Amino acid sequence: MSATMEKNQGESLRERYKIHAPQSTRIFTLGEPTHETPLKVPHYYSDTERISLRAHFLDEQDCKEFFDNPVTFEVAGPRRKIFHDPIGAKAGIVTCGGLCPGVNNVIRALVMQLWYRYNIKEIFGFQYGYQGLNPRYWHEPVKLTPELVDPINSEGGTFLGSSRGNQDVQIMVDTLERFGVNLFFPIGGDGTLHGAEAIYNEITKRNLKISVVGIPKTIDNDISFVSKSFGFETAFSIAVQAIASASAEAEGAYNGIGLVKLMGRHSGYVAASAALALKEVNFVLIPELDFDLYGSNGFLTHLKERLQRRHHAVIVVAEGAGQKYVGPESMDKPDRDASGNLKLGDIGLFLKKEISKFLDKESIEHTLKYIDPSYMIRSVPANASDSIFTGHLAQNAVHAAMAGKTNMLVGTWNDHFIHVPISMAISKRKVIDPLTSPLWQSVLDSTGQPNLMKNPE
Repeated sequence: MSATMEKNQGESLRERYKIHAPQSTRIFTLGEPTHETPLKVPHYYSDTERISLRAHFLDEQDCKEFFDNPVTFEVAGPRRKIFHDPIGAKAGIVTCGGLCPGVNNVIRALVMQLWYRYNIKEIFGFQYGYQGLNPRYWHEPVKLTPELVDPINSEGGTFLGSSRGNQDVQIMVDTLERFGVNLFFPIGGDGTLHGAEAIYNEITKRNLKISVVGIPKTIDNDISFVSKSFGFETAFSIAVQAIASASAEAEGAYNGIGLVKLMGRHSGYVAASAALALKEVNFVLIPELDFDLYGSNGFLTHLKERLQRRHHAVIVVAEGAGQKYVGPESMDKPDRDASGNLKLGDIGLFLKKEISKFLDKESIEHTLKYIDPSYMIRSVPANASDSIFTGHLAQNAVHAAMAGKTNMLVGTWNDHFIHVPISMAISKRKVIDPLTSPLWQSVLDSTGQPNLMKNPE
């Protein structure tokens, strides 16, 4: 490896874990926990138990510098002393954003943990996302009970409904106050967590004793400082079925091409993982890595060479890839969705058109089949692994909220469940680093595609 590449890898690794100070990981609490927990468990966790941010170091000096001023996370789990008195405590649950496998599992696990373990019998399910906290929508909260949520574990979608977009934070906190909610659990991705932080700030202004504990939901797996988000594993497992169909179509025709578009606005984790799970993919295009279409080292040239050599090809593209061709930067007046996100252009349909146009011009006979399974993937029930994972997330979220912790979410890091400040989780998107990521190196090894499909400038 060249000295320049080693230097770039070092800079990339340091950037990945860039945090201003250990205080960044501090978890806020509503006050001193004084109540004895009703739980009877073999082990209670302490706030002094920590998980290191980093497990990978460039060398001994890098390791020494880190541990001279370490950054660590608070360990999740039940506490011996809790802040909220279970007698009279009330909980609220809301699900926001797009559908994701496992949302119903989280709802059910929260209710079961609150009801049976902490004896909290008033649990409100606010319907249709943050709209449910705004009375003008007339979405009456649902009184959640174990009997009501018991069958939803095997269902896709969300029992409470969902929506995108912002609501007036003062009105939302008014609603929490009116229902007497002490424990608030927003389930959602980046936009939901931004909303949760705004709710926390308003709660703090009013000096209310309401714990805000988020559970990160994103199929894209792009929440920072969270190793894995629920639904991700189910998503790429189901995506494999679409890829298998595309592969069968490609191999069933001379110069057959199977093109599959998968989720991933900013991060290519679903596309990369699905391609590795079914090693029949020849090209993976992700948002983190720019590519040229035409030219000697462009994608279409490499596709042509693949067809000439093997007479079939399977391509997986993440929805956020190649946006320089179809995305907001290519438009005079780009649109935004209800959450304020710039609307992406459809890279799948664009590639379908460009591939056929290029091969026709090259006089290469071909057949192209395009598959977009996104909505099918979003709405399926969680698989066994995600079902277990959602249970752990929900249980640890309840433990944290009962201990009076707030403005945080529950996640995993270095194989442990931890508490992450919301501000830290939303500080930046988690993305694949094509330079240092073992995941991406595995994709390159599996597909055989070039490291970079960019022409010399």
